[in-house]
Amino acid sequence: MTITAQFHIARFGTWASPVSADAIVADTVSLDQLAIHGESVYWIEGRAREQGRSVLVRHDGHAIADVVAAPWSVRTRVHEYGGGAFVIDGDTVYFSNFADQRLYACSVHGLGAPVPAGIQDKAGGSASRVGLHAAHAPEASAGERMPAASTGLRPATEATAAVPTGARRYADAVIDRRRNRLIAVCEDHSDSTCEAVNSIVAIDLNGAEPDKTLAEGHDFYAAPRLSPDGAELAWLAWDHPDMPWDGCVLSLAAIGADGLLQSPRTVAGGRRESIFQPAWSPEGELYFISDRSGWWNLYRLRAGSVEALQPMAAEFGRAQWNFGACTYGFEGNQNVLCSYVQDGSWHLARLGLSSLEMREIALPFRTISDLKVGSGFAVLIGGAPDISNSIVRIDLATGIWTILRSASSLQIDPADLATPEAITFPTTDGARAHAFFYAPCNREYRADSGQRPPLLVISHGGPTSSTSSTLNLSIQFWTSRGFAVVDVNYGGSTGYGRAYRERLYGKWGVVDVEDAIAAARFLVAQGAIDGKQVAIRGSSAGGYTTLAALTFHDFFRAGASYYGVSDLEALARECHKFESRYLDHLVGPYPQTRATYRERSPIHFVDRLAAPLILFQGLDDKVVPPNQSQAMFDALRAKGLPVAYITFAGEAHGFRRAENIKRALEAELYFYRRVFGLAPDHTAPAVDIMNLPCAGTP
Repeated sequence: MTITAQFHIARFGTWASPVSADAIVADTVSLDQLAIHGESVYWIEGRAREQGRSVLVRHDGHAIADVVAAPWSVRTRVHEYGGGAFVIDGDTVYFSNFADQRLYACSVHGLGAPVPAGIQDKAGGSASRVGLHAAHAPEASAGERMPAASTGLRPATEATAAVPTGARRYADAVIDRRRNRLIAVCEDHSDSTCEAVNSIVAIDLNGAEPDKTLAEGHDFYAAPRLSPDGAELAWLAWDHPDMPWDGCVLSLAAIGADGLLQSPRTVAGGRRESIFQPAWSPEGELYFISDRSGWWNLYRLRAGSVEALQPMAAEFGRAQWNFGACTYGFEGNQNVLCSYVQDGSWHLARLGLSSLEMREIALPFRTISDLKVGSGFAVLIGGAPDISNSIVRIDLATGIWTILRSASSLQIDPADLATPEAITFPTTDGARAHAFFYAPCNREYRADSGQRPPLLVISHGGPTSSTSSTLNLSIQFWTSRGFAVVDVNYGGSTGYGRAYRERLYGKWGVVDVEDAIAAARFLVAQGAIDGKQVAIRGSSAGGYTTLAALTFHDFFRAGASYYGVSDLEALARECHKFESRYLDHLVGPYPQTRATYRERSPIHFVDRLAAPLILFQGLDDKVVPPNQSQAMFDALRAKGLPVAYITFAGEAHGFRRAENIKRALEAELYFYRRVFGLAPDHTAPAVDIMNLPCAGTP
């Protein structure tokens, strides 16, 4: 290494970085599930430093405080991906506790520290000693214990012998004040001999009656939404093999004197129409988002007819992986605030409900999610290339915005931040695909003029999902070390219309892989990267894209798979209910098209794979079981190919614990530096790479 007066000259991929794995996990939280009650704003923080605990947080207009203390974790497992884990009613919040999946109620002013006292069955009678009572309490099983808190906590649902702990899960609840109950999606796993049963239920908050089933018969339900006068309920439902972004129905029914639904009717949707976020206006009109035009646009039901409000080639909706996603809200009875994505960038606008004129609200944020509207203000989760995901409060009279909470407190010199460049590039069959490209950036380093950086191609999960240009410290981890990164929105990604989503139908493992390769080739042709040092990485569905790319194409020189799929057939047989028929659209009906499943499963063609690979896997993963990664590792080790496999006990689908996130980042960096013949980082623990006798590419 030589030193000039201004910066160091060093090989790409070897630079010392100001973005350490320790700093990323120490200063970063995930932000999700916004809610407004009065002047207060609530959200969920996923805290890696607290073993991935999901913490309900409140900003009361002056300060931030935790509502739920350790060890409580506000997270539901309905559909495995959760969302909609809490709802607020006055001074009470009802939430799903991750450990036992029961609903609890507590004061919004906070619980304080847990105490050892347990919640006993009714006969035990000890609950009242700490102010607890059962809001809905079938008999608890003998010896049932859960940690309690010092003030205000009570169970809203309890385990029984017939319904063991964790078997009945709830999500996406709303308050039915007229009848003093919760209306929620229920996923019942009580009968282990058959598929879980999903329904919409009413939970009596007086504890006098058992759950009432309001809607059943469909495979899936979401978004029960009560009209302002409490007289009608709207909801979404869909059936196998569709996912909600393929097709679902919006139903509407009056609520009778007995609290049950009367004469439900379908008002929109179907097998080829995806409905998103039904919501009632203050005046009692039903609004929703539909992709009947090929784009998720905003509609309303008026006088029995469906009316389009702002037809445009933009997406006002999202793929419903999680409950409770929200892209619009009502500003009184005059306007609706709405967010939409166009050409990979999100916007916020005000739409007049009478004039149907839409005006954009200027903001620096390029990603917007979870938009909620209060009295005179709105909140959202926003991000930009130089702003981490943040809880943003916007004064609707002045347009002035304030960050209430940022996902990261890590301060990085702007000169060390790689700025994403939105690129559109040609791919197979005359199509064009999209990505964000990040060139290496570090104010203290340069490489020799003749060198080009190694490239990491990222394939996002889903695969029906998308990536964005929001500041991502995990990407800056690589770019500040001299790696280039291209984050690909391959065919099948959301944000570009239904036709683009459906490019992947029947072609998962083909279109996504070809788009990833096309992105890298485009950058090679531009002279932006070293075509001999290109790696591909991804998690979940992106992990499958990684494995398929390395197996069926001789282009990438290394890869990293995070809980990726290696055997499509095994996934089709073993996957949890929500995704158990997902592959019918992405690959083909199983077992009718079993030959296609085998043809696209990397595990059956290990002989074709010739690039080094590192695999990461959570041992508690129910979405992509650990045997998928284990089988790939065993096969590659037996073949003699350089391979490493790192597992994490206690982790499920996606790593949440700080020490594991740190270990994975550092291990992946060590792996690339070894296989690309770069100087290894001796400050991080070494990785046991099987079949790699020496440094450098084998």
